[in-house]
Amino acid sequence: MQSKVRYRILFLTLLPILLTLVSLVFITIYWNVIYTGKQLFMKVKADLVVAENTLAQVQRRQQHQLSTISGSWDFQHAFQLLNNNDSQPNAAAINALNILLAEKQQTLGLDFLRLISLSDAAADPDLRLMLHQTQQQAISGLMVLPNNRLARINSVLAEQAEIELVATRHAAEPPKKMESRGLLSRTLMPVADLSGNVFWYIDGGMLLNRNTLIVDHIRDLVYGEGTLPERSIGTVTLFLDNIRISTNVPLEQFPSDLSKQNRAIGTLVSDEVYQQVLIEGENWINRAFVLSEWYISGYSPLYDIRGKRVGMVYAGFSEAPFLHNYLLNIIELGTILVIVLFLSGFLVYRGANSLLQPIEYIHQVVTAVQAGRNIRIGKLGLTSDNELAQLADQFDRMLDQLQRRNAQIQAAAEQLEIKVEQRTRSLQDKTEELERNVALLHATRQQLVTNEKLSALGELIAGIAHEINNPTAVILGNMELLKYELGDGAKVVEEEIELVIQQVGRITTIIRSLLQYSRPGEFNAPIESQAITPIVEEVLLLVRHSIEQQKVELVKELTASTLVEVNRPQLLQVLINLMVNAAHAIKANGRIWLRTYDWIEDGQSIGVKVEVEDEGIGISKEDLGRIFDPFYTTRKDGTGLGLSLSYGIIKRLGGTIEVKSTLDVGTVFTIGLYHKAKDDQQLGPYDGLQFGDKT
Repeated sequence: MQSKVRYRILFLTLLPILLTLVSLVFITIYWNVIYTGKQLFMKVKADLVVAENTLAQVQRRQQHQLSTISGSWDFQHAFQLLNNNDSQPNAAAINALNILLAEKQQTLGLDFLRLISLSDAAADPDLRLMLHQTQQQAISGLMVLPNNRLARINSVLAEQAEIELVATRHAAEPPKKMESRGLLSRTLMPVADLSGNVFWYIDGGMLLNRNTLIVDHIRDLVYGEGTLPERSIGTVTLFLDNIRISTNVPLEQFPSDLSKQNRAIGTLVSDEVYQQVLIEGENWINRAFVLSEWYISGYSPLYDIRGKRVGMVYAGFSEAPFLHNYLLNIIELGTILVIVLFLSGFLVYRGANSLLQPIEYIHQVVTAVQAGRNIRIGKLGLTSDNELAQLADQFDRMLDQLQRRNAQIQAAAEQLEIKVEQRTRSLQDKTEELERNVALLHATRQQLVTNEKLSALGELIAGIAHEINNPTAVILGNMELLKYELGDGAKVVEEEIELVIQQVGRITTIIRSLLQYSRPGEFNAPIESQAITPIVEEVLLLVRHSIEQQKVELVKELTASTLVEVNRPQLLQVLINLMVNAAHAIKANGRIWLRTYDWIEDGQSIGVKVEVEDEGIGISKEDLGRIFDPFYTTRKDGTGLGLSLSYGIIKRLGGTIEVKSTLDVGTVFTIGLYHKAKDDQQLGPYDGLQFGDKT
């Protein structure tokens, strides 16, 4: 209980702090994602503007350099030696000017610087467009020249322009292996003579292919020390179409050979950037995949002197350090959150002890009271106006009241228990008396039903016996007469005559059994102690015809060895009925088991048991309770007297009949016969009879 309360207090106390800190984390994440992301894009946009302005400034500086050269005393002195009216220019003057321009080219860091006549400029298709735009003033711009035209200016430029293309992720497959064109920053400066006429031009500029001075200068200007996080790389690139011709983007982040050039020259820009910047002519300010990782990037198209998009200028910095710092900030913030929660929980836990100790003591008292101890909370060492002190006092009063009421309830319960015991004893006596009356009523009802049946059966049997006795007496007399008349000739059919006489005697015995069943007090069949096996053998001889007719296999297991008191003809009648019924119950190709064995109980032999088991159709539970009723049969040609007579015979011997049957499995009839017959006429009509399923 204490733990549950402690944790609840801790949870309820820390919940506002937790919600506040979690909200702070999400606000920080949102602010970083929205505002920091915007700031990064704003920065790269400003960097791109600086790169564009720096590139334009390079062209203006280049134009200023040529203007300074054309206005210098050395140049003007040599230039005045040229006579434009001569058919051939002064070779010494031209040579002096070229030497001067060569020196200036080295000094100014230009890739080419030359003096060209008006006629030569007009004949050059690349300069012809610039001539139309000069209007007697210097003009500068970007120009893309094929390799052969670069070679006409300077063979070194043609070699420097050649760049091997490299397949790049997120970029289209390069259509060729080598880029031989060159991107020039070119200036054409007109030089006027003393009369103001222009017959000569200074043509100068630099090749941007592989020119790292410009991109490094822009990088150092834009991404100076302290402008980016640690490990972040600021890069600037010049593109000819989609090819990096001048860049400081590293080809490998961690190169193994530091002596090799580690610049991504010849790699390609991603397709989405190429489509937006070069095809659609729009700036790109967004994340972009640069060579092997993501950069915060800005791209802007470059236009040549004709106004055609020929390339791009790029400025950007790697995104990974910013993400690293961003995740680090979140981890730091999460750590602070955990520390604050831990400290808050610790303080709340310590502060709750003073509250939880009285509650824990109250809980201990409640547990002890539940266990049966008679204790009270008493004083908690708190002020009287404290809620827990008031609760403890109320609880003690409640326990006192509960104890008094429990004593009253206990006394009432004891009195109630005595009354219930008395009423229960009286009810049990009445129940036992009612059970005896019900059993007597049931027995009486069964006896009445049986008496009614036997009365009707007696009248019927008396008539049948009278009608049958007369023909049997005639048959018996004629057979005796026939035997007497034949004399010695009767020996041929003596066996048949004896069989007829024997069967007539059996008919007489059956008639006597019927009369004895209906009026048992009028007949007293002789009972003798006999072995059971000879009787069974005689039964098998008498039912042989029925068994063979039904095509049934008979299995004998005759092991009984003791004697029992029976009436032989009546027992024959019972066993014949059971065997014939078993044969009729089998549809085809079944088996009948006839078993005899000693009846042993508690180690003592008390008689013999005879079993007749078949693999017939079985008897349903509804029919099983009625099979011994007189005239009840399920066979179309049956009389319903066989089992009823058999039951009456076994009952008068004091034996038992057990019936176990299962539909579609078979039936077992078990007859129990005692060593000493128990001729008890007081037995009920169904005493000794047992039913059950065959297992």
